[in-house]
Amino acid sequence: MKPIYLDYNATTPIDLRVAEAMRPYIYDHFGNPSSSHVFGVTARKAVEKARQQVAEMLHCRIDELIFTSGGTESINYAIKGVARAYRRKGNHIITSAVEHPAVIDVCRHLEDNRCKVTVLPVDEFGLVNPEEVEEAISPQTILVSIMQANNEVGTIEPIQEITEIAHGHDVLVHTDCAQSVGKIPVHVDELGVDLLSVAGHKLYAPKGIGALYIRAGVELDKLIHGADHEMNRRAGTENVMQIVGLGEACELVTKNLSEFQEHMSKMRDRLENGLRERFPHVSVNGHPEKRLPNTSSISFKGLEANTVLSELVQVAASAGAACHSDSIDVSSVLEAMHVPMEYAMGTIRFSVGRYTTAEEIDRAIDEIVRVVERQAKK
Repeated sequence: MKPIYLDYNATTPIDLRVAEAMRPYIYDHFGNPSSSHVFGVTARKAVEKARQQVAEMLHCRIDELIFTSGGTESINYAIKGVARAYRRKGNHIITSAVEHPAVIDVCRHLEDNRCKVTVLPVDEFGLVNPEEVEEAISPQTILVSIMQANNEVGTIEPIQEITEIAHGHDVLVHTDCAQSVGKIPVHVDELGVDLLSVAGHKLYAPKGIGALYIRAGVELDKLIHGADHEMNRRAGTENVMQIVGLGEACELVTKNLSEFQEHMSKMRDRLENGLRERFPHVSVNGHPEKRLPNTSSISFKGLEANTVLSELVQVAASAGAACHSDSIDVSSVLEAMHVPMEYAMGTIRFSVGRYTTAEEIDRAIDEIVRVVERQAKK
């Protein structure tokens, strides 16, 4: 029987419609977008069409978008670019304890290079308190980087409120939207942010492609030097095939988000309700309402997540803690939320997607119940 994929927050399959849009750029339209002949012009038009598709999804201008190799590069460019371009103004960056390593590690790197970094705590739901953002801002603050939605527990942060506070102090805001795009509305005109990063493989586009929104007027020092590609912001010949895929994936979100959202929410709730019926004392992490429609971080008290997953061969999911012979490595997100160790060590993240079926959820519940009951008896 085919295994059940419940790890959509790790990566998504390429949507068939995305693959079809990419196909001509694999075999026929292979020109360099910088070339002036017909082959290059065809490729250039494809890149600009994709830029328009991404811009329409984000509600921004096409000249405010550049394509990158993925979410990690977009994040690096946003944070490092601001740190270098605005170093005369200050050297202080504010972030949170539940950010993706792509943000946390960049901040640590900058901290080793004469930047000051404030890492804000979160509450038991994983929420950043906007008041604490304001308290942390100093005359040296140049950037606040807070993700829109957490990859482990799905909590949605109050980005609009944080942005209003930061802008009141003339501070830029970056938000990592790798997990939120394609699951909830992500509109820069509503969020008000200055920089926003997108990862293609989280929204049914290929791996190795992403985008960075840069609000008009925001300065960034280049991360990659060379020729004047991407409006002279990111050197390197454009990856036309994958850019086309990202554009198509974003257009699908623009046209079908409410449908995707509703389906994922039903599948997530079906999974959680089914497990709660069998295990009334399981704990679901994250905010009960301000949470991604597809993400379910479930803690099984007293069990070890990796041990459960090692037996759960028919269900793909992710562990929130890794247990070793002499220690337990709990994720920084669960640690920041102060999830008790007896729950944190048994935390598994299940994330559904647009292809998840009710039949798969029911089979997954049966498998999870079988394995957890077996583990509980040991």
